[in-house]
Parts: sequence; C-alpha cells; structure tokens
Amino acid sequence: MTSPTGITDIPRDPYNLVVLDMAGTTVADGGLVEQAFSAAAQRLGAQPQSVEHARQLAYVRATMGESKISVFRHLFGDEDRAQYANTAFEEAYGELVDGGRIAPLPGAREAVERLAAEGRTVVLTTGFARTTQHAILTALGWQDLVPLTLCPADAGGRGRPFPDMVLAAFLRTGAVDDVRRIVVAGDTSYDMLSGVRSGAGIVAGVLTGAHDKDQLARHGATHVLGSVAELPDLIARAEAAGLPAAAARAEA
Repeated sequence: MTSPTGITDIPRDPYNLVVLDMAGTTVADGGLVEQAFSAAAQRLGAQPQSVEHARQLAYVRATMGESKISVFRHLFGDEDRAQYANTAFEEAYGELVDGGRIAPLPGAREAVERLAAEGRTVVLTTGFARTTQHAILTALGWQDLVPLTLCPADAGGRGRPFPDMVLAAFLRTGAVDDVRRIVVAGDTSYDMLSGVRSGAGIVAGVLTGAHDKDQLARHGATHVLGSVAELPDLIARAEAAGLPAAAARAEA
C-alpha cells in the first residue's frame, strides 16, 4: 500500500510466522552449555581451573546464541581442532540431555500451541547441531510440536547472528509474504541481531536465558518480555494497534 507521499506503508497483515530460539527461550537447560563446553575443552587438554579455560568460558558466555562451531573456530583456531571440540561438545550436551537435565520453560509449550491455534506458523531454531536439536526435541516430547525446526546446517551453515535461519524459515514455510510480518524471539543478543538483520517486524527478547534487558535492547529488541509465555499477547496487541516496526521499537 502506498501513502499519498509515495512511501510504501508497512502492511497490516497478521504476524503469521514466529521464529523461536530453543535453549533459554523455550527450553530450560540449567547451564548445560557451559558444562558441555568444559567437558569438550578438557578433551583438548584444557585444565578446568586454568586462566586459559576461564578466558574460553567467558567467550562462550559472551557468544551465547551463536553457532557452536563458529565459537570453537574462534577459540581453537584450526578447523580440525574446532571440529573435534564441536563433536565433543555435542556429545557431552547430548549425554546431559539424555540424563533428564532439560525441561520446557513455564508456559512455552502453551504459547506455541496458542500461536498455532491462531493460525500462525511456529519454527524452532538452535545454534546446536541437528543431532543435539533432535535429542532435545525427543527428550521433551516435542517432535511434532511445530512443522519445522532449523539448525545452522539447514540454512547454509551460518548460525546467529546471521539472519539465515530466520530467512530459511521465511522461504521454507511461505507463511508470510513480507519479512516485516515475521516475529523473532530469543534470549541472547545474537538472537536479536539475527532478527533485526532478517527484517522481522517484531524482535522480542526474553529474560529467561543468557542476557539481560539492556543487552537485548542494545542489540535491537523491539520488546523485552519476562518470558516467551507473554509473546502471544504481545503479537495480538501489535496487530490490534497496527504498529509498524519503527513505532514498535520506539515503544520498547
């Protein structure tokens, strides 16, 4: 739709594609990323109490949400060591998942089910490898919860902060015809960056995971919520108000 000034307005169609992060956003993993990283680093000879291990762990915390192989490439340099560390990490994380160390965040499944009942397509994304994502979904009984789940390998190999998984969801589902009708939600700065870079109209940060309100807002969150359970109401309010993305960001 074009306004009298000749500027194309934001469409007022529904936000019918919702792309959700998993760990920290819909899934509580109780710090398993750090535990799995420590196990992987020890396989590469890192001493648990060393200065180097502390430095590496600090980087892992700072880059929560990023594709794990990208993290290991930064930390360990050459590709062989990075791939070995990534495999060790995924194995350790999978063992912790199999041990019952994860659970749905309160209200997460209900939020997904409500969004689906409203006619919205929900996609779950992760920075983990496909095998780990599958283990999480199986442990939670979520194999059939959503029609599409994505990991970095499903979107050409680049995870967050790149927008590739969000755009892959856009292309594969065909749920909306404008990226501005996408909703992205996550708990990390990298989730926010990927949402902003994809052009999503709502980029919602949640406070159930790695990063705080200031970090999420600084990296582009249009809204910051206590948890993903609040997301359906946020979307309903945004649709009722007909807010374009710029106004939503100003409101946040």
